[in-house]
Amino acid sequence: MDLTRSIRAIADAADAPGGIIDWEAVAEAAKGGVEPGDLRMEPAERKAIAADVRAARDGLREASGVQFDLPDTVEVQSRHHWIDANVSTFERVLRPLEEQGGGVFPGIARSVNSGTMAVTLAFLARNVLGQYDPLLLADGDDHGLYFVRPNIQRVAVELDVGYPRFRRWIAFHEVAHAAEFSAAPWLSSYLEARMEEGVDALSEGTLDREAFGELNTAMTAVEGYAELLMDRAFDEEYADLRRKLDERRGGGDPLTRLLKRILGFEMKREQYERGAAFFEAVADERDLATASLVWEDRDNLPTDAELDEPGLWLSRVA
Repeated sequence: MDLTRSIRAIADAADAPGGIIDWEAVAEAAKGGVEPGDLRMEPAERKAIAADVRAARDGLREASGVQFDLPDTVEVQSRHHWIDANVSTFERVLRPLEEQGGGVFPGIARSVNSGTMAVTLAFLARNVLGQYDPLLLADGDDHGLYFVRPNIQRVAVELDVGYPRFRRWIAFHEVAHAAEFSAAPWLSSYLEARMEEGVDALSEGTLDREAFGELNTAMTAVEGYAELLMDRAFDEEYADLRRKLDERRGGGDPLTRLLKRILGFEMKREQYERGAAFFEAVADERDLATASLVWEDRDNLPTDAELDEPGLWLSRVA
């Protein structure tokens, strides 16, 4: 960790030209606030990670009945690599807010905003295990699959589970997201539209509750289906992994819990739990193929009410 690097980057942001956030300073400060972690791997580990991803693809294809390919980019990253990969995503999403300008004291506003974003990215970089990135709001149709090796190693130790087995389970979760977006070609544009509507409203000083509500409902389906699919496709015992990871999502010291709440981790945890409960109920009542109908059409997404009453969704869709 190099806090001097972070402080210098944010101080320099005040004099930088541009919008209300200096994204180069954000990346520099975020990387100063978190150790990159070790990426030194023996050839055997590299082969094992590739085997994990292939096994996840094959197992998920069989379990879901969805034929899909792996993303164009599959990377094992350090925390700093993850920051670099995600700065552009944050910049794209927040562009409408940036276009407001810096206000009365643009330099001060730019430093505060850049510092806030740097803290956010540094915290996320310490906690993200893996990520399927459909590159929302980007030009082109590329997708990325990332594994943050230092975090997976650390959490495996914290949970007292074997690193190879835990890493493999995380691979199943992230590849499950690839299956979802492959099964639902409309999903990326749907999420993009809801996101743009919500951020555009914020840039005008209003809150589009409908857009953010629809975005949250869709992401609850995305996370819940992946939870169901990863468990049912995984080729090893997972009950202890599920229990320990669920406990970790709600744990941490007081400061960590506060940051999780501020950054929306509590909402993310609710998405996991609520979505998983919905799809478990559907799959138990019918089967996994019926649960997969959610991706056939955007109108098949469960409503907020249906998430808590799966029978309503079954009556409407299945």
